[in-house]
Amino acid sequence: MQDSGRGAICRVIAVLGALAWLAPAAASAAAERSDPPEVRTDNGVLRGARGPGVLEFKGIPFAAPPLGVLRFAPPRPADPWPGVRDATAYRSPCPQVERYGQTDASDDEDCLYLNVTVPTDAAAASAGHAPKPVIVWIHGGAYVGGSADIYPLDYFARLGDVILVSINYRLGVFGFLAHPAFDRAHDGSLGLEDQRAALRWVRRNIGAFGGDPGNVTVAGESAGAASVCMQLIAPGEAAGLFAKAIVQSLGCTIELRAMDAADATGTELAALVGCGDRATAVTCLRGKSVRELLDAQVTVGGSNVRAFAPPVGSISVPRQGREAFATGQFVRVPLLNGGNREEMGLYVTYEVRAGARYTRGNYLERLRTLYGDHAADVARRYPPPDDAAVAGALGRLESDFMPGSPLTNCLFLETARHAARYVAVYQYEFADPDAPSVLPKPAPEKGPVHSAELAYFFPHVSFNRFIDGPDLAPGSQPLSRQMVAYWSEFARSGRPSPPGQPAWPRYRTSRDVLRLEPGRVGTFDAARAHQCRFWRALYPATLG
Repeated sequence: MQDSGRGAICRVIAVLGALAWLAPAAASAAAERSDPPEVRTDNGVLRGARGPGVLEFKGIPFAAPPLGVLRFAPPRPADPWPGVRDATAYRSPCPQVERYGQTDASDDEDCLYLNVTVPTDAAAASAGHAPKPVIVWIHGGAYVGGSADIYPLDYFARLGDVILVSINYRLGVFGFLAHPAFDRAHDGSLGLEDQRAALRWVRRNIGAFGGDPGNVTVAGESAGAASVCMQLIAPGEAAGLFAKAIVQSLGCTIELRAMDAADATGTELAALVGCGDRATAVTCLRGKSVRELLDAQVTVGGSNVRAFAPPVGSISVPRQGREAFATGQFVRVPLLNGGNREEMGLYVTYEVRAGARYTRGNYLERLRTLYGDHAADVARRYPPPDDAAVAGALGRLESDFMPGSPLTNCLFLETARHAARYVAVYQYEFADPDAPSVLPKPAPEKGPVHSAELAYFFPHVSFNRFIDGPDLAPGSQPLSRQMVAYWSEFARSGRPSPPGQPAWPRYRTSRDVLRLEPGRVGTFDAARAHQCRFWRALYPATLG
């Protein structure tokens, strides 16, 4: 937690930053609200755009382009610019290949930019207007895909009366490649350092947008949530950069890959592109084209979604999450944590679309693949249904618990159980059965699978561009407003207790979990619903 001296300094910064709206470069915008808004940052003046109830500033550099000798180096400060910089368009995603028909490919390394969306009244921030809470959103994508421009921020900012910031960070081979020749302090974790550079930019500059630099919440989903976990477990690097944290769909206590294994992957990739000599590997890798390195990433990583996840054992990721949360060695801030009832259903659907066929006849074989010697015990607890329902049953079963998966409900509860000994934790489960599909059409599948909750915060989120019509069913739209209210109040006060909404108690037992389902928002016993006592008996090293 930040000390009172640091909080006072942040409040002074917020007031001074608010007055930056009245700097000469912004005076005309303050006087004439139809003019484009302008804000002075520490690198220069930005000109944004007005939207319904918000001001939007896009494509703001928070670090120098990681090109040439800055490839495979920690982020450096961005250069100042003369005059007024246009900030009305997103910049390119970081280099990546197209994935699942949902993310666009990119070859552009000049990608370290962020976006700020401000409720309109925050633009008038002054000594008489309290600065707004700030949420910094870290996108998901298995550390190899995704970008900030997928998420339209206006709905959340406007409805929640908070400032939203979304950030890019280096991905895959460019952000999370480890190699014995790299800087050992941040080996395999440059993308995490990009996120920290963005958070430092926010701390320095968000006051100019009407935000409170002392009230920043870092939030993310999937790999973005894993990133939040890794910021939490590195207090030496991240303490003071945020006051609260939101983890959506990731168990922070999942076992991270070892540095030796990550370095082995990097050595294999370097050899594949002709950079096998350790003495010259860094220079050699910097000389390769983006396309060569992305092709090698696909070859080496294959279907292993953890091939480019940050490893443990550096300054950037100093310890396993389980150890950090069990011993209190993490950034001690309030935590909003949880996931979706049928997380793994998304991946079972991917498998079925790729040709897998699951029936009663091969159900036990599938369980043996996933649970080994425990397969028979699992089959007795989760008996196979009729053929037509097997795939759905597997998705629900695997969402309760699956060894090695960070996307299981019992693991989410494990994070809460440990963290709640040291900080206030608010645990949720998203459970809307009518959640829209996140898959390209034809996509009859729907429900609370992995990433389905994102449309409730970011309507028309870009990876839903394949879906005809509105993102949310009419019955789901009130739940969206409730979720934004809970999340925004947590960012504002550290307690998700908006007026007029069902109470969300601080987590003390698994009966304190808030189920988010249309017409049924309220607490329930999540451990019982997901049979976590059964799973803990089978896997005590993970859940004990």
